[in-house]
Amino acid sequence: MTSRILITGASGFVGRELVAHLASQYGVRLRLALRGHATLIKLNTPYETVTTGDIDGRTQWDLALDGVDVVVHLAARVHVLREHSPNPAQAFRDTNLHGTVQLARAASQRGVKRFVFISSVGVNGFKTEAHKPFTEWHKPQPHNPYAQSKWEAEQALRKVALESGMEFVIIRPPLVYGPNAPGNFSHLVRGVLARIPLPLAAVRNLRSMVGLDNLVNFIGVCCMHPHAANQTFLVSDGQDLSTVDLVNGIAKGLHSKVWFVPIPLWILAVGAALFGQGATLQRLTGNLQVDISKARDMLGWTPPISVDEGLRRATLSWKKSETLL
Repeated sequence: MTSRILITGASGFVGRELVAHLASQYGVRLRLALRGHATLIKLNTPYETVTTGDIDGRTQWDLALDGVDVVVHLAARVHVLREHSPNPAQAFRDTNLHGTVQLARAASQRGVKRFVFISSVGVNGFKTEAHKPFTEWHKPQPHNPYAQSKWEAEQALRKVALESGMEFVIIRPPLVYGPNAPGNFSHLVRGVLARIPLPLAAVRNLRSMVGLDNLVNFIGVCCMHPHAANQTFLVSDGQDLSTVDLVNGIAKGLHSKVWFVPIPLWILAVGAALFGQGATLQRLTGNLQVDISKARDMLGWTPPISVDEGLRRATLSWKKSETLL
């Protein structure tokens, strides 16, 4: 019988692409959990939708989980530039911890076979030494309230799964880039399009990223592969880039020029500290690498899309956007 998969966060950046990928590659029945009414991409495969409202420890999931075999939990409270919550740590826990636990418990009680949880590389930490990537066996060192809430959710999910027999899969992606990507990637694209001189010529770092196509492909594998059960995986494109190489790749895709200004890193650090942008500078200049050997060896998974092709696809959407040209 064809599997039915429930996807939370289906209207988001990753969710929309995952819906299309699962429908086209696996022919599964899809049920999309939405917080409110959202416009979704048109698919050749019909799908169901359910409205959940805000996701926290009180969300009711019985209707959404009826007849579901696999849950993919993408929905989360993520980083925001302007934090309005008086207690951000609690706000992250409300959604990312308590919301996940509520869904996992309901899923286990409804007989769901597998729960795929999209966590974050931030659980491992925020930086690595050059050529010493994170592995799944490194001690978790979450560095901010978001990463801490994801780590707590991972632990709670394992407990629910152990007690109920429901399988779990935890995926920790680094920065995700792709067409119309939000966050740091979009800031870099905008900087290139604006032809702003970038003070990054002295940067010699290495960072792992994952293209949207590669991530949804990996999530699909984790939904289906028997060896993925009860495992945690790091995922990336398998090719690490310096920030300078990344910006050059973006510029190439946009057929634009980029100028790098050679400013010593210590000067950048002082300036970033003065303006409270130390974390942003770390993401631009520091190392953060992950080792995907476990995914390769255990699941036989290889990223299907190269970094060059991923950047080409990502920048193509920006070139077509009238709001940025």
